[in-house]
Amino acid sequence: QVHLQESGGGLVQAGGSLRLSCAASGSLPSLNVMGWFRQAPGKQRELVASITWVGRTVYADSVKGRFIISRDNAKNTGYLQMNSLKPEDTAVYYCKLDRLDGLGYWGQGTQVTVSS
Repeated sequence: QVHLQESGGGLVQAGGSLRLSCAASGSLPSLNVMGWFRQAPGKQRELVASITWVGRTVYADSVKGRFIISRDNAKNTGYLQMNSLKPEDTAVYYCKLDRLDGLGYWGQGTQVTVSS
């Protein structure tokens, strides 16, 4: 079993920055993809960014140039640096870890609120 714990969410003014962390524990597969998703009220959950075990990244168009995803495999921790935040970035942010066989694990989520 894999447990994911997000942290770092909060309230920030537009233009500000936040750094989210996702600490993974348990029976972690060495080959995995870590992703950050978000879900705003009344909207579907969407992919924000993902990173493979060798550091290959993918970003949603809406966050390109503003958000940076990274990971520290030695610490089993992933990060999402969010800069130039906008009110439309307000959402619950979830960390997900996917195994290569398709099985995925979700964290509980952390609230990010950007005020205008």
